[in-house]
Amino acid sequence: MQLGAFSISLTVKDIAASAAFYEKLGFTSFGGDITQNWLILKNGETVIGLFQGMFEKNMLTFNPGWSQNAEALDSFTDVRDLQRELKAAGTEFVAEADEATNGPGSFIVVDPDGNPVLVDQHV
Repeated sequence: MQLGAFSISLTVKDIAASAAFYEKLGFTSFGGDITQNWLILKNGETVIGLFQGMFEKNMLTFNPGWSQNAEALDSFTDVRDLQRELKAAGTEFVAEADEATNGPGSFIVVDPDGNPVLVDQHV
């Protein structure tokens, strides 16, 4: 199963303080908008997202159709195909992609320990 680019999405209390902390660890701004309370940071191939007031818990995030540099891939498994495969395996969903559409879409599943996993396709 090809889930796409990986990052961790962190729910933060103070996005400016969090950004400053991760910059000390060598991360640099890669995307997002701190004035809208979300920022994407990168250190080598490692990507983290900082989100203030958007999520209740930290999440593992996968982006089908994207490289680790947020570049569109020529070939990838669509989020709806991934969703159908997981449904066939008996996975329960918190949120689902609309299977009648194409292009951007997302779903959320939760692992046995309560960790949300977001599969979020932007292309």
